[in-house]
Amino acid sequence: MAEAYIVDALRTPTGKRKGALAHVHGADLGAHVLQTLVARNKIPAQDYDDVVFGCVDAIGPLAGNIARTAWLAAGLPLHVPGVTIDRQCGSSQQALHFAAQAVMSGTQDVVVAGGVQTMTQIPISSAMLAGRPLGFDDPFSGSTGWRARFGDEPVSQFHAAELIARQWNVSREAMEAFALESHLRARRAQNEGRFARELVESFGLAADETVRDTSLEQMAKLETLLPDGRLTAGVSSQTGDAAAALLVVSEAALKHYGLKPRARIHHMSVYADDPIHMLTAPIPATRQALRKAGMRMDDIDLVEINEAFAPVVLAWLAETGYAHDRTNVNGGAIALAHPLGATGAKLATTLLHELERRNARYGLQTMCEGGGVANVTILERLS
Repeated sequence: MAEAYIVDALRTPTGKRKGALAHVHGADLGAHVLQTLVARNKIPAQDYDDVVFGCVDAIGPLAGNIARTAWLAAGLPLHVPGVTIDRQCGSSQQALHFAAQAVMSGTQDVVVAGGVQTMTQIPISSAMLAGRPLGFDDPFSGSTGWRARFGDEPVSQFHAAELIARQWNVSREAMEAFALESHLRARRAQNEGRFARELVESFGLAADETVRDTSLEQMAKLETLLPDGRLTAGVSSQTGDAAAALLVVSEAALKHYGLKPRARIHHMSVYADDPIHMLTAPIPATRQALRKAGMRMDDIDLVEINEAFAPVVLAWLAETGYAHDRTNVNGGAIALAHPLGATGAKLATTLLHELERRNARYGLQTMCEGGGVANVTILERLS
């Protein structure tokens, strides 16, 4: 089978809610990473085959196929198409999969995979609630088939995270210790310049502005998200504004343009679990991916798993037996935020750069997604 190679990967810093990127239009934020990606690589802009972007809550400035809009806002050639993917939190990881599949099929040679999200302007769940003026409270309760199968149980990430904390008996104290470690790792990564190669200064912002200098004592004072729950904002991912992009090419493109591949897509798959528990899918998805790839967890040098909530990662660690000190080594979304449709490409970018920094070979990326779905990508570093 033909191979898909990653030649470049970059991201904007993540702006905190109402932070430095709060007033940047989504098309302009996406355009910035596209302009940078095209400018610093040898492939002429007119030779790009497609732009595949992830985006969630695609209303307002994010509506109308933001992948295409961002490419045009970047001043790039009119004939290059774009398509926007919504697989909820895994949207831009799925964008990377679709880009790789297009290359591996032989139908395309040069594809951008990425994502953009401006959560300050368009808050989480905006699209889920957009039907209310039309008489639809949510996407689920009006379906007789859904209610026959799942009843009236809440379809909520907060409810799901609480279910996971209870099922795996994860205490609030354990979650807060994990969250603190995420911030400490992210701050250390910043201080050591680990993000320098993957970041592109964007609209005056040069570094992620979401990392907090907190403590267990401070987190212990936070109220729980639900009256009888264990979760607080301190053990949850932060909202943020960001964009990221990766350049995916074929072997023919490598030769034609004289490019050096940085990584190969070794494996990609997607798997689903219960939509009410919603956030557990990375566990069976990881098992299936390793089985299909003929690998074991011991073969994986580094893991990036999205820190939607601390119990998601703690349950995954407990079930896989993988080492925490090789998981989210530079912090995760609790410290670095979860800009929804951009997060998958953002994590892939960070994973690739950390594999290079450590001279490691295999990295695995996974993340929980709305509907109880999880993507898994395994990258093999080549240079």
